[in-house]
Amino acid sequence: MVITLLLGLSGISQAQTLTSLQNPAPDGAWVEYLLTDGTIMVQGYGCTDWWRLSPDKNGSYVKGTWKQTASLPSGYDPYAAAGAVLADGRLLVSGGEYSDCGGEFTLTPESAIYDPLKDQWTVVKPPKGWDDIGDSPDAVLPNGQFLLGRKTTKQMAQLDPKTLKWTAVKDTGKSDFNAEEGWTLMPDGTILTWDVKNNPNSEIFDPTTAKWTSAGSTVANLQGPPEVGCLKYGHNQTYCPPGEVGPGILRPNGTVFATGATHQGENVGHTAVYHPGKNGSKAKWTAGPDFPNFDQAGDSFAALLTNGRVLVLGNSGTMYEFDGKKLTATTVGYGSLLVMPSGEVLVAGAAAYTSTGKYKAAWAPTISDFPSSVTRGSSYQISGTQFNGLSQAVSFGDEFESSTNYPVVRITNSSTGHVFYARTHDHSTMGVATGKATVSTNFDVPAKMETGASTLEVVANGIPSKSVNITVN
Repeated sequence: MVITLLLGLSGISQAQTLTSLQNPAPDGAWVEYLLTDGTIMVQGYGCTDWWRLSPDKNGSYVKGTWKQTASLPSGYDPYAAAGAVLADGRLLVSGGEYSDCGGEFTLTPESAIYDPLKDQWTVVKPPKGWDDIGDSPDAVLPNGQFLLGRKTTKQMAQLDPKTLKWTAVKDTGKSDFNAEEGWTLMPDGTILTWDVKNNPNSEIFDPTTAKWTSAGSTVANLQGPPEVGCLKYGHNQTYCPPGEVGPGILRPNGTVFATGATHQGENVGHTAVYHPGKNGSKAKWTAGPDFPNFDQAGDSFAALLTNGRVLVLGNSGTMYEFDGKKLTATTVGYGSLLVMPSGEVLVAGAAAYTSTGKYKAAWAPTISDFPSSVTRGSSYQISGTQFNGLSQAVSFGDEFESSTNYPVVRITNSSTGHVFYARTHDHSTMGVATGKATVSTNFDVPAKMETGASTLEVVANGIPSKSVNITVN
């Protein structure tokens, strides 16, 4: 079913479509992850159950089918966890604000990693001395290391995907604890955050020096009011919620669009735009447009559309597009967002959102070195530029991280037009907006794909490269 958004509500744009999947996620979708083989993995409403969506033979996710995967390790049933798809193609889920699928506030310290080749989850022990993780901020650094911030303190730890061992990371200069903050990976490898407790201050972390420095005031305050009272968890420990902020998205022009909840004493949610310094100029924040109709986006989802706009889900259920100046209501939304290789945005595992406009050619990956002939079941390396896209492309705020800044390889048979995705792994970088630098990844040719003349594309954040000709043997 295709729903053309010709809604009669005041201020609603008429330029988008929302298409219901023929087969919605069987048990819903709290959060969605794009695996490097082009399938999409979602956490069902049972929390331990996970499902994978495969596109049909023509590459359509709308007509795709679901298959249940292995369940999380026994006893680990988190709601609102941190997470990331790693450079080796595995999926890491870490912590959780609640256990028992939302039934108990525990800030669980458990983690697990999923191997899609084995359809198997493996327990990952917490960093040394951490008895809580909860709904913590995280980011995969350009070198592939997984950086995690402990919710209740300023502490950070780094996981090596090869050894699954944690290393403590200094938090020198951190202004306040990590609770409810979101982390945005910048093109220079630093991490930008806007404080919740110490609002409206913002900060930048440099992994090379392990130091935080202030990035100035966000101008428009993005923090929602703190909850009244504190919560008990663990061994009679106490957590006092500092409020919420919204998601933030790095845009193709290098700015970051940050959204907020309704600040204390106000009646509308604000937004702000971070402008990194260029050519010797200082970085600065400017106030963005307020949400229409007294809406806000505290603890909500956002995704980067291929046209460069930001799609944001308001707390009212209304979706908005930010074009760099205006925040325009489009349709009614209802959950998690994920950028798919098709260029559409998956909504709550149930619908695909498309917008008008097209990406600029300069935003697309380019292929410079590739095998002209490949054999089914074999692995190959491919090189070029901007394989990781210009942004992490997906954000929630502090938890539900499901970034898509890694390459996906799509092969189309020239005779049948059938589409196959080749699993990518061991990318040379997990950075964003890598510019003219040559980057690479490895891809595995599906053992059961069709042979003969074909075309190959590298897709990043839904934007494909120009295709190259290959032969599949």
